[in-house]
Order: sequence, then C-alpha cells, then structure tokens
Amino acid sequence: MNAHAHPFDPAVPRHDWTLDEVEALFELPFTELIFRAAEVHRRWFDPTQLQLSQLLSVKTGGCPENCGYCSQSQHFKTATTASKLMEAEAVIAAAAEAKAGGAQRFCMGAAWRDVKDRDLPKVAAMIAGVKALGLETCATLGMLTAAQAKALKAAGLDFYNHNLDTGPDYYDQVVTTRTYQDRLDTLAHAREAGMSTCCGGIVGMGETRRDRAGLLHQLATLPSHPESLPINDLMPIPGTPLGGSTPVDGLEFVRMIAAARLVCPKSMVRIAAGREHMSRELQALCFLAGANSIFIGARLLTTDNPDQDQDTAFLADLKMGPLRTTAAQTV
Repeated sequence: MNAHAHPFDPAVPRHDWTLDEVEALFELPFTELIFRAAEVHRRWFDPTQLQLSQLLSVKTGGCPENCGYCSQSQHFKTATTASKLMEAEAVIAAAAEAKAGGAQRFCMGAAWRDVKDRDLPKVAAMIAGVKALGLETCATLGMLTAAQAKALKAAGLDFYNHNLDTGPDYYDQVVTTRTYQDRLDTLAHAREAGMSTCCGGIVGMGETRRDRAGLLHQLATLPSHPESLPINDLMPIPGTPLGGSTPVDGLEFVRMIAAARLVCPKSMVRIAAGREHMSRELQALCFLAGANSIFIGARLLTTDNPDQDQDTAFLADLKMGPLRTTAAQTV
C-alpha cells in the first residue's frame, strides 16, 4: 500500500498526516472515534495489557526554564524545594523497590535545562544499575548534545523523554526559555544515538483543540513516531502561571488519547500526570481509546498519583494485567 492509503488503515502507520486531518479526528462523533482507535490499538497491542511505569525525580527544583506548568522552575514561588542530584546507589535502590511493586519501566527525571558533562558519569551509573535490574530505562534530563545522547545510550538507556508540551503555535504561551526547535533537536540526537524516544505533551493549559491537534501532528510527522507517547492532564500547581487553569473536559481528554492512538498506532500511549483526579470510568475509557501504559507509585515528579493498592484493585476489576512484552505486537 502507498503512504496515502486509507487514513485509518491500522496496517499502515503514516508520516504524512496534515494538521487538518488530525484536527478532523477530534471532530468525529465520540463513539466513532473511540471505535476506530480501539480497532487500531488491537492491530498492534493486546488491549488487556498495560505497561506499568514508575518515575523518580533524581534532581528536583532549581530549574532555569520558565515552563508555566512546572513547580520546579526557579522563576516561580511554589512549595517545591531544590535538591541536589541523588547518588546512583539511592536511585538503584528506589528502582529495585519499584520493580518489586510491579513496575516494568523506570524513568529518572532531573530538573535541568540541559545535561552538564560533569553529571554524566553519575547519571550513567544510575542508568546502568537500573538496566541491570531488568527494567526498561527512561530518562528526562533536559536538552542533550549528540555526544551526550551517545553516552547515555552506551550506559544502557532505552528511552529518552523530551516532551514537546503543546502544538507549535501555542508553545510560546507556555515556555519562552527554549524554542520548539531546541526540543526537536534533542529528540533527533536521541534517535540518532539509537535510543527510542518518549515524547508527548500536556492538555489543559488553555490551548485550543487545534493546538492539541498541532502537537499530535508534530509527533506523527517526525522521522519515526515516538515509541512512547505520554499525554499529561495538567495538574495546576499554585504559584505557577498555569496554576489557575480550567481543567479539560474528561471526554476531550479521551479524544486526545484516541487521536494519539490513530496517528501513532505503534506507540505506547501513556496516561501520565492527572490520573489522581480522574474517575475509574474515565481511565477505563482511555484504555478503550488506546492508552496502554500508566504510571504507578504514589508520586510522579512533584505531583500525587493513585496509590498502588488502588491501581491493583482497579486493574483487577477491569480484568487487565501488566504488559507481557515491551514490543508492539505485529500480529
């Protein structure tokens, strides 16, 4: 089939989506959109399985960036206090605990604008130690050079997370201390080093539906779709510019999940921040629409997350279980 096959043909991941085509997905009748996304999801994945991820802030606060949603920016007065980079042994111990609690993937986040070469050996030791536990490794450390990306890959890093946050037209309403192109360059360095990319964004920052479509359009037209695609529902944090944002309607959030599944059919679509204020029914709709990963553990970077017992009971009620393979299923 050629690249212009039927846009909903699940056998043909496309890289030639137009912004209008992506926006049109959001305009479909809700049940039709969910049905199409569920069909595509089943083409590549077992719909009864979720990848369980855990996230640890290995260096919190004091970030020079001014991302309007983030409590870790030094530009805003929030309850978050700055701390130094954790020791590798402490991170590896936390990863072992996460694995014992059911995590399959461990992400390490540092509140940096970019990685400093002096910190690379310690970060590499963390990555190697977590990888040795048998966990899938992910890190989000800010901007990378090509050489730094290669060093992280050599240490055993599977995924590099660097979110685009929102569509290009709304981006400067959220952050002005780095450009959209800076983010795309870091993703390119990670890809070229042979790492998988983890890239998504946030809804609920005052953006329009077209801005949400703009984010997905950027992801769908990258040289390779991000293997991991997190969708965050903004957790408004007092003291940040976006602390008073109006929440996105739950059904609109599900539309975002479904559209992400349609345009990036082989990606792991993750419900990231925001599950704490979602009902069980809303989360179940997200799974129906193609989400197949959640973060477990009581904390994300600086925000709350449902506790483990809640999640265990929830998945049991849905008769869903942990992902049994880390690769997309090409059945």
